[in-house]
Amino acid sequence: MADATLTIKRSITVRAVVTPRWKEDAERELSNAIAGSDAQLAQLEQEGQQLVDAIRSQSANPLDPRVQDQVASVQEQVAAKRAELEEQKRQLIEQQRQVRDLEMEQIVDQGQLESFCDVRVGDNLVEKLSVAVVVRDGVIEAIEGTL
Repeated sequence: MADATLTIKRSITVRAVVTPRWKEDAERELSNAIAGSDAQLAQLEQEGQQLVDAIRSQSANPLDPRVQDQVASVQEQVAAKRAELEEQKRQLIEQQRQVRDLEMEQIVDQGQLESFCDVRVGDNLVEKLSVAVVVRDGVIEAIEGTL
């Protein structure tokens, strides 16, 4: 069994070299995501108001405590979702600031890929699992680690 091999799945870190093109692409993606957050917030407010209006219009007495409870419940749900979306937007804005502050030629982690590799008795597992790909404007510039 000493010469047996085993195929395992591993994560590969994708690292990007910061270039003008990379910065433009990253900022554009973040700007689009921020615009999407704004659109989601606007839609949430609109749908929440429509729901409140529907609850009130379906009631003979809009001041009935049960109706007021339903309205309050909808408003609480909208407020909770609004807070969640606003936090996501704040995080995107912070990421955008961080991208702007990056220096050219700096290397940043961009994501993960998965691949398979063969291991056998005597292999250094840590080395086999520690693999990264360095990319400049989408082109692989280096492969770091043991394939």
